[in-house]
Amino acid sequence: MGLGFRRQFPIAGYIVDFACPDKKLVVEVDGSQHAEANAGDEARTKRLEQDGWTILRFWNDDVIRDVDNVCQHIVIEAGLAGAT
Repeated sequence: MGLGFRRQFPIAGYIVDFACPDKKLVVEVDGSQHAEANAGDEARTKRLEQDGWTILRFWNDDVIRDVDNVCQHIVIEAGLAGAT
C-alpha cells in the first residue's frame, strides 16, 4: 500500500517503534511494562501529537494473536481504507 514505515525512527528526540513519515503516523507495540500509566509515555505522546503525529498503540499480544485486525486499524488511520 506504499505506506513506507520505518523501524526505530527518531522523532523530536524520541525513538518510536514504527513511523510512516508521509502520513505522520506512529505505531507503538507495547509490552506489559506499559500496563500502568507512565508519565514519560504521556509526555512523549503529547509532544509527538503537538508535532502533528498520530500515535497508535497496540499490545504485543494483539499483534501476535490478531495481526490482521492490527493492520486493518493502521490502514484505516492512514486513510487508505477501501484502497486496492
